[in-house]
Amino acid sequence: MTTREIATPLGPARAHTIGDGTRGTLVLGHGAGGGTDSGDLLAVTAAAADDGWRVHRVDQPWRVTGKRIAPAPPRLDVAWTAVLAALRDDDLLTGPLVLGGRSAGARVACRTATEQGAAGVLALAFPLHPPGRPEKSRADELTSVRVPLVVVQGETDAFGGPEEVATALAGHAHASVYGVPGDHALTKNVDVVAAAALSWLAETLPG
Repeated sequence: MTTREIATPLGPARAHTIGDGTRGTLVLGHGAGGGTDSGDLLAVTAAAADDGWRVHRVDQPWRVTGKRIAPAPPRLDVAWTAVLAALRDDDLLTGPLVLGGRSAGARVACRTATEQGAAGVLALAFPLHPPGRPEKSRADELTSVRVPLVVVQGETDAFGGPEEVATALAGHAHASVYGVPGDHALTKNVDVVAAAALSWLAETLPG
């Protein structure tokens, strides 16, 4: 694995890279409450790299500088876009590009997929709404994705369970929802999370 710092308008980000990229490139962002060392991201990274994907796990600038509160979503997108531009300039986004991440990182991936020319979006624990506030839906971020999309969602996720996500995506021609054991943290069985992600990648981008 290699780690590099990448300058962005919001300060330095950090990309952790593993895999040879023979199948394509997967870029993963983290949630608002943690970094790229969460169990689900590490499990998906290891499985995808073993399957021939180059995987970049991206730490947003606020994490790199030790801040505890994430900035507003548009600022997350700015830093993420700058990281992708730098990776592209270094010829490290080869093959089909899949954007993804967990929670807030999944939202960033959804919002930027079209402009980045992504071939797919992998959303882990998408926060469909704040806990107990289903009227504050973020479904528009999911439905705006115009490429194949998968949501891997904990069966007891307080931010929206698999059935809620599936209802939000009704009518989306290229969307899949995988319900897995656990809550929003997706720590109950990270191997199942990784298996769901790899299954979708194999079906959607068989290479």
